[in-house]
Amino acid sequence: MIKQLSPGVRYMLVAAMGFAVMHAIIKSLSSFHVLQVIFFRSSITALLCTIFLSRQGVALVGNNPRFLLLRAGVGVVSMTSFFTTLHRIPMGASVSLKYLSPVFAAVFAVLFLKERVPRYKWFFFGMAVIGVTLLKGYDARIDTFSLVLGLTGAVTAGFVYVIIRRIGQTEHPLVIINYFMMLAMIFSGLAMIPFWQTPVLYQWLPLLAMGSIGYFAQVFMTKALQIEEASKVAPIKYMQLIFSLIIGFVWFGETYTVLSMVGILLILSLVVPSMLNK
Repeated sequence: MIKQLSPGVRYMLVAAMGFAVMHAIIKSLSSFHVLQVIFFRSSITALLCTIFLSRQGVALVGNNPRFLLLRAGVGVVSMTSFFTTLHRIPMGASVSLKYLSPVFAAVFAVLFLKERVPRYKWFFFGMAVIGVTLLKGYDARIDTFSLVLGLTGAVTAGFVYVIIRRIGQTEHPLVIINYFMMLAMIFSGLAMIPFWQTPVLYQWLPLLAMGSIGYFAQVFMTKALQIEEASKVAPIKYMQLIFSLIIGFVWFGETYTVLSMVGILLILSLVVPSMLNK
């Protein structure tokens, strides 16, 4: 089955698992202000990107600075919104809200890239939206502000997919990531000053792991979006929701209702046809 998957789909699956683990680490770091978490996540990834690009002799400025800055700016809004929801509401609910983003990605791909999305996929997109709603379960722990943040993160993440697809093969994947992480580092580094909390020894390991895992997950996601249509590979990120639900149960003891299980099946109904080479 794995060998039958296209390279873009395989890359996105690896990215989905990496992001699920990274987000679990972020959830465990809720004692830190979200801006400080963003700073460590972005600065570590930016450092790794810069080192690699310098060794490979790749210019950091890239070929499309305007699009790279746009991708970075939209990405910072998306990441800040999502990380905040991770700290405010259960991990499964937070990731569920974020993973409306492939639906927005497909809409934006049609509007701005003129990509064609098969009609049957719109049906599965609709099933996924219903699945996300069921997973959310009208949880009383999700306040209005967190809901708005979650939707903001989903819309902006969907737009990020389309920007990366627009850049296509003209940029090195790490150049795209480096712009994003550098801007996030500068923004969060300045904004976190009033909230700084010096990590103790045992907290350094998850902080370093968060940035490192995020780096590799970002690389695989970016490569997937560069080589295949956004409408095909973006829905594969729904697998992160499944991974996150499992991790949330095992790591944080988050429980899910029968409706949540139905939601998982509905989301899987979107992932399976998207993984096929058709």
